[in-house]
Amino acid sequence: MTHGTLSLLAQTGFPASMAQATLAHYVVVSLLMFVIGLIGFLTRRNLIIMFLCTELMFQAAGIALVAFGRFHLDYTGQTFVIFVLTVAAAEASMALALIVLLFRRKESLSAEDWQELKG
Repeated sequence: MTHGTLSLLAQTGFPASMAQATLAHYVVVSLLMFVIGLIGFLTRRNLIIMFLCTELMFQAAGIALVAFGRFHLDYTGQTFVIFVLTVAAAEASMALALIVLLFRRKESLSAEDWQELKG
């Protein structure tokens, strides 16, 4: 479909166009989720909490991508979210495996116990 066809479909109500205020609501929710995740990541020292805050930031970015894609009647945002979710799933499995390995070595989930790994 061309851009003109999408605009014509949007004007006829198929799919119904998203209002600018609705887009703003999604962006505000996405921003709040991202800020909560960022603050949690920077202030907490527990590896699992840091991992969950990273996942929260991934989901916030996904909400923003879907909202902008829907607003512009373009499926690129939704397609990109599929790739972000795939990367997040791979990151989740690797992070959890690393957390289990680190816990077995020192029996602690505090990031401060692993400061000597900086190098």
